[in-house]
Amino acid sequence: MAAATRGCRPWGSLLGLLGLVSAAAATWDLTSLHCHFGTFCECDFQPDFQGLECDLAQHLAGQHLARALVVKALKAFVQDPAPTKPLVLSLHGWTGTGKSYVSSLLAHYLFRGGLRSPHVHHFSPVIHFPHASHMERYKKDLKSWVQGNLTACSRSLFLFDEMDKLDPGLMEVLRPFLGSSWVVFGTNYRKAIFMFISNTGGEQINQVALEAWRSRRDREEIRLQELEPVISQALLDNPHHGFWRSGIIEEHLLDVVVPFLPLQRHHVRHCVLNELAHLGLEPREEVVQAVLDSTTFFPEEEQLFSSNGCKTVASRIAFFL
Repeated sequence: MAAATRGCRPWGSLLGLLGLVSAAAATWDLTSLHCHFGTFCECDFQPDFQGLECDLAQHLAGQHLARALVVKALKAFVQDPAPTKPLVLSLHGWTGTGKSYVSSLLAHYLFRGGLRSPHVHHFSPVIHFPHASHMERYKKDLKSWVQGNLTACSRSLFLFDEMDKLDPGLMEVLRPFLGSSWVVFGTNYRKAIFMFISNTGGEQINQVALEAWRSRRDREEIRLQELEPVISQALLDNPHHGFWRSGIIEEHLLDVVVPFLPLQRHHVRHCVLNELAHLGLEPREEVVQAVLDSTTFFPEEEQLFSSNGCKTVASRIAFFL
């Protein structure tokens, strides 16, 4: 596969994206950023909003709310020369609806090195915080890691995946970094971006989408105001979520709650066509139909939403080719 350039591309799988973001975009020549009080560093923060918007429009199926909220929040934050706090995004939704895909796109379009940028930090509970008995050490290490990397460059992106598998209390060490103070521990941190990803709230989002469908409302008519309260309640009710009884929630430090709607049959079809294009193959209706026929949909009566979104599309295509 040829090295990728930054810009909207004709591919759609997350696996393809993860491979492509490692390629350096050597053609860019933007002014380096001041990353710390009185010091200068070569941050590779070089946002390409046109490419991001194009990619989201072409490859993120069925997520009008997520697409609009993420782009609006990022543009406002990046264009502010002196933000008073970091940008804190919390992504919620059913499995396979595009949460991890969006986080990877952000890394790719905000940093020249994509996911391999030294200023993009991805945390997984299974990999980085696997043992509950080591939680105190994890807290100390996480605080030190965030503080040290923000000292090196305030234009940093921190991604926390599977928040519903994180030990409650670990995220409290981040609270001083997420507020509206100017400096924490001598570090300028106001230009950082924190993104938290979880399935919590997915069932509630699905129910709102189902009720809208039953009422014959267009999917695009669903608004954040309908979803934000049920997501917030789901966070409060889930004792396994990293934000359970957290000061981060109590102090309203989440700037944007981003809901991901469940995917319907035509959205899965869109994912299949994207994956075929990524593989360099022409659309094949028999393959598309075979993938759709092998996908489980719910609820049992309506058979409306994919039980795993587009998560298994790539592997199913490989089986039916």
